[in-house]
Amino acid sequence: MKLSVIYKASAFLLLLLASNSLLAQNNVLGGWNILNYNYSFNKKVFLYSEAQLRSQHIANDFYYHELKFGGGYNITDKSSAFIGLGNYETYTFPGNLKKPLTSNEFRIWEQFVISAYIDRIKFENRFRIEQRWINGDFSSRFRYRINPIIPLNHSKLTANTVYIPFYNEVFFTNKAPYFIRNRAFGGIGYQFTKSIALQAGFIRQFDYRKADDGSGKNFIQMMLVINGGHPGKEPQHSNTD
Repeated sequence: MKLSVIYKASAFLLLLLASNSLLAQNNVLGGWNILNYNYSFNKKVFLYSEAQLRSQHIANDFYYHELKFGGGYNITDKSSAFIGLGNYETYTFPGNLKKPLTSNEFRIWEQFVISAYIDRIKFENRFRIEQRWINGDFSSRFRYRINPIIPLNHSKLTANTVYIPFYNEVFFTNKAPYFIRNRAFGGIGYQFTKSIALQAGFIRQFDYRKADDGSGKNFIQMMLVINGGHPGKEPQHSNTD
């Protein structure tokens, strides 16, 4: 695949995502900030941690944060299994982390990731099952995410690589209305070294039932990924929420 074709395809997908955002009912951009740290003991076993902070406006009305961690095992070079847990808190809007809490959630989840390549494009397929306790009430949720990652100036995600990340994720439950959320993302990233990457882009999230103040909203996302220890051939990107 020629590099010019990749650039054109990436530009088209970004334009499509931007157009969808402009047509959305809620055009006020929020902020979605992520710090992700992975530590690999070897090529097989790794630990993961992540902190998030979200706002209704880009840098104001912070209403949500989460803190989570877990461990995983790389079954092959193209598949991994993972288990994690975390705490997720949603605050009263408007205001910056203004109490009282509208939602206090503890969550456990299990996931399986399979990767495939078409030329230089990496496709991550992530399957996740979640057990959630929201304000003391239990529920289950099921998620699937397809995540193409396109390196631009190198054939793979090595040091000094510019890359284009996309994903679309669907959310289901075992109770009506079953299909409850869609989340789409498009952006650009830079892999400084095997250990550090920074990416930014736009998220469009739509809830098919109003679950929180972020329903049907557009966000600008900034994410810093740090891989410590002894990372494998390619950096970890698949565990982020």
